[in-house]
Amino acid sequence: MPENESLREIVKEKYPDGSVIIGATIAARSLGTKTGMILDREFGYVTPENDFKQTTIHPDPRTWNWRLADKWPQHIIENKQILRMHCPIGPQCSKWTKSDNRTAQELIVNEEEFLTEVCKRYNNKQGIEYMDVVNETVIDGKWHKNKPGNKKWECPWYIIGLDKDRNRTPLYIKKAFIIAEKYAPNLKFIYNHHEDPTKYKSWNLIKETISYLRNQGLRVDGIGWQAHVDNNWATKDNLNDLERLIRWAHANNLEFHVTEASVWLKHGHSKKDFEEQAFTYQAILKVLLKNHSTGRVGWNTWHVDDGHGWRRKLSPALFDAAYRPKPAYFAIRNALENN
Repeated sequence: MPENESLREIVKEKYPDGSVIIGATIAARSLGTKTGMILDREFGYVTPENDFKQTTIHPDPRTWNWRLADKWPQHIIENKQILRMHCPIGPQCSKWTKSDNRTAQELIVNEEEFLTEVCKRYNNKQGIEYMDVVNETVIDGKWHKNKPGNKKWECPWYIIGLDKDRNRTPLYIKKAFIIAEKYAPNLKFIYNHHEDPTKYKSWNLIKETISYLRNQGLRVDGIGWQAHVDNNWATKDNLNDLERLIRWAHANNLEFHVTEASVWLKHGHSKKDFEEQAFTYQAILKVLLKNHSTGRVGWNTWHVDDGHGWRRKLSPALFDAAYRPKPAYFAIRNALENN
């Protein structure tokens, strides 16, 4: 562990107004391990990996499993953290949901049951402040649809139906926000998405969808970008596109969160590669910090150490597999301290 003050202490000192939150993701199985110890020392904002997803909690119509999700409420109280529930209605749903013989009515019941029970169970839990309501609703500027036979990457909820607005917005999106507002009024609602800010058609459709939802009398509190990028991503043009998206969010009374920060090392693990990874992480965070005075910004890395988590061979974390801080960690520190 670094011997000086933690990232969360720097954030508390430098941004006492709460305009900046810095977090990380682990699974409940890592609580109490070295990975969990780093999480609790360094981050005041946490996002459980898959513990709140439908695949874990409600994998089929007869099964409810709250064991992993229920580990978090007491943990965040003890460690004075806030939490974002990653439980969105989107492509990462149960295998049952993705079966090609599901009917629209079955999916309506499935969506309502899952989201209602999650909201009711965690709405009043201290420290749980956010929930991802929907995720990955758009791809390449068009609605993300079901793909028969494709169980890995599809959005079966699309067959529930479409509204009559200009964009023919899928009804499952509106339904998700209706349920969230009814049963989780104390939480903030995030509209999460995975594509780069450079994907203008997709983000324009999301912007229009947020306006559509608000015109329906529904609440959207923030947008999230799943920033899974390569270590050469931080070009001037890409960073400018990111800043434009943040400014749009704040101008429309929306928080902006980088919900899943990853910088992949796809081309090697040399000293230069790790330095470029550090630069990429820092450049993205600096754009967020530059805009914290106009609205809240959040940054959440999807990894803690390279020995655990998703796509470990690409070494995306701030700490290495031996739990030592990498250049990326010190780049994040530097950005927070010197903004």
